[in-house]
Amino acid sequence: MTARFSTPVVNRLVQSMPDKARARLLAHCTPEQLVFGDVLCDTTKPISRVHFPLTGFISLVVTVSGHRPLEMGMIGNEGMLGATLALGISAAPLQAVVQGAGSALSMTAAQFRLHLEESPELQRTLDGYLYVLIEQLAQTAACNSFHEVQARLARWLLMTHDRAHGDQFHLTHLFLAQMLGVRRSAVTIAAGELQRHQLIRYTRGQITVQSRRGLEEASCECYAAGVDAYDRRLH
Repeated sequence: MTARFSTPVVNRLVQSMPDKARARLLAHCTPEQLVFGDVLCDTTKPISRVHFPLTGFISLVVTVSGHRPLEMGMIGNEGMLGATLALGISAAPLQAVVQGAGSALSMTAAQFRLHLEESPELQRTLDGYLYVLIEQLAQTAACNSFHEVQARLARWLLMTHDRAHGDQFHLTHLFLAQMLGVRRSAVTIAAGELQRHQLIRYTRGQITVQSRRGLEEASCECYAAGVDAYDRRLH
């Protein structure tokens, strides 16, 4: 998955469906603005709406008592929030928080279930997407356990860059620390090193990607593994 800055932005998961199935799905979607920090679903409640991000993007977060929240995945215009409904399960496995404000397409969970019943093409698309999510979640768990903060930060910035549709995005050190599950001081040191090598520029919470190739070299293998998982199953 490489950064795509062309407009208009489409949802790539929806776009991958056959024409008729895609048209039926889009006919029942409504535009929605994703607001930074909004919680779209929580593990304590059933999924009420599904979202197909366009320019906005969403963090999938796990919370353990006594510890900082930890990001396990990210959803942008390559995917959707609420895909687990395809398994017949309405409970959300992770909390979903808007990380990047922007636009999305949305529909109620009830409408989406009807589409699943009537569209084997949609079910097949989501079968592949859910498999990719499992691969990516496993890769993230391994990454959080074995890789250094700087490599993980580079990976996370690449994932954000893919979904932000621009070279600039707003992220504070505190937010980055929460997403990576580390102390703020560790993020400050890691971001400082990336900036010293002119891979990023960081000013008052505004990050500018200066060298995507450099970030790819600084990242651990997990970024490329996640991209490869998506490309193998959904292209």
